[in-house]
Amino acid sequence: MGQAATRLARLLDAFIELSVPRVRVVAVSEAAQALRDMTGIEDAVSAVRQGFRSDIKGEALVICRSDSIEQLCALVSDPYSRSAYEAVSQQELVFDVANVLTGACVSCILDQLGRTPIFSAPGMIGAAMTLDEVFEPSMLQWEVALLVEVNFALEDQSFRAHLVMLMAEDSIRHMSGALDALLSSL
Repeated sequence: MGQAATRLARLLDAFIELSVPRVRVVAVSEAAQALRDMTGIEDAVSAVRQGFRSDIKGEALVICRSDSIEQLCALVSDPYSRSAYEAVSQQELVFDVANVLTGACVSCILDQLGRTPIFSAPGMIGAAMTLDEVFEPSMLQWEVALLVEVNFALEDQSFRAHLVMLMAEDSIRHMSGALDALLSSL
């Protein structure tokens, strides 16, 4: 998580505050409510999704409150601000943030467990959506998932990005075995 915060700080040239990761096993149908309980998000959000796999597989989502993305664009001095290119550049910046967070966090976690992830192409789930729309149960084929949430905030700003990893139910066993092996090797 620290490596992801460092990379995001370089991208945005700002100090990043990092939360302690929160972990829960949830029914996929209750993932939106679990995240709402963990984060307090009730507002509309923008979300980017990227799948990953090894023997541990899942989905990584980067979720930002939709109304704070303009603030993020202003921070990076968007040269097309208030122009016809604004929506495109905002989406590209959200993709950049998602790429940095997903790549660093998922790769580092799985690397520590002796795995190398393969990533699918990232995709925009949507902008100005509710968490219930982001976590549409039909989107995932699992019944139960390991939910890991960590948030990255810009110091003295209201912008906050939430990295949410959902790992498939069979991956929970692989993750548990990998963690046991890691701890016994210490």
